[in-house]
Amino acid sequence: MRYLPRVPITGQSVAQTPGKASGSGATDRRNKMSDVIDGAVAALQNKLSGGFDGTAKFVIPGEGALMIDGAGVRAGDEEADVTLTADAETFKAILDGELNPTAAFMGGKLSVDGNMGLAMQLGSALA
Repeated sequence: MRYLPRVPITGQSVAQTPGKASGSGATDRRNKMSDVIDGAVAALQNKLSGGFDGTAKFVIPGEGALMIDGAGVRAGDEEADVTLTADAETFKAILDGELNPTAAFMGGKLSVDGNMGLAMQLGSALA
């Protein structure tokens, strides 16, 4: 009888190609998620270089969340004074200056939960 050497389990089946998840494209999805959030973090750091009083969370459904506070911008999903939710397309349009945050809110593309004063302060910084 022939035995195969012991190999540490890494979550990949033998038939998988390295770097690809079987069947669902889960690895590609995780990479896309981190790309969207990483890009958003970089863009917000540039726009909010003057700091931010309070804690805000941007939620991009299906992509993840990021936090904004006095320490800066980072990927994360924690409690916040205000939570803003928008799809990736709306969020990108706001960051690119193609969509005013107030117009996005009034048009139902951006939802706000929590401290409206902080949301307005953040909206002014992004506009």
